[in-house]
Amino acid sequence: MLMNTRHITRRRFINTTLTTATAAGATWFDVPQILAAKGKKAAKKKYGGFPMGIQSYSLRGFGVDGAMEQTNKLGLHFIEFFGAHFPITKDKIKVGQMNKKLAKYDMTISAHGVNGFGSDHAKNEVTFQFAKMAGIKNISANPSPDSFDSLDKLVAKYDIRIAIHNHGPGALYDKIDDGLKAVKGHDKRIGFCADLGHYIRSGEDPVEVIHKLGDRLYGIHLKDFAEQKKRTRGIIIGKGHLDVAGVFKALKKVKFPADGALSLEYEETPNDHPKLLGDIRECLAIAAEGAQKAAKG
Repeated sequence: MLMNTRHITRRRFINTTLTTATAAGATWFDVPQILAAKGKKAAKKKYGGFPMGIQSYSLRGFGVDGAMEQTNKLGLHFIEFFGAHFPITKDKIKVGQMNKKLAKYDMTISAHGVNGFGSDHAKNEVTFQFAKMAGIKNISANPSPDSFDSLDKLVAKYDIRIAIHNHGPGALYDKIDDGLKAVKGHDKRIGFCADLGHYIRSGEDPVEVIHKLGDRLYGIHLKDFAEQKKRTRGIIIGKGHLDVAGVFKALKKVKFPADGALSLEYEETPNDHPKLLGDIRECLAIAAEGAQKAAKG
């Protein structure tokens, strides 16, 4: 019981620190030094002080409990849930049960999605109510063009961000300019979750993506593909078209927010667990090297 209480206290400390730091203008790259001083020394050593998370879709072959256990074994404290792992609900008991699981692993939800939004305001609000109850600051989303008037009201009411996720060639927000055009004139809290792998498939430069999306960038999916075309295969980050160190330097340059969601997403071999986990560890090691370079630069 004492152990569980300690975990809850530390988790609340992390969430409060991120929120306070963001309000004061701190970025993702400023806060880790504070966290490291409170027992995050291992993460600081591995990732140059920068918190690192994972999109739970990467671990979809494990189920939610297994995904959280593996995330913990990977040494990560931030998780971005996809819907099958944490379904949207109005049930406070279910949310409380998830919070207990998160506390067990000293883990924080960085984002949730990808969620769809349309013109039905009441339906849209259910997702925001869930996010508020669960303490989720960022909703990665694929909003239809007729949803933005509703989303303007909801991000203001709940102070929760919408992070538009690009899905690659042929998708609604395929190119950088597609996203920028969509958010023009809308609440600043409607921004982006940049899936760098899908931007690669769309022929965009991931580093340029970060610079152009700038202060509306609230989420990153670290992902790499072998070729810049619609149909290709996912590979270890940095072995395709992703300049990992350049990505971290760009995130620092645009002042990525302290409570944004930085998630590794590796979609290959979901049911070959030994290979999957080995590949994820290799991706994280490469991310750590890139993050350390950015911290020193």
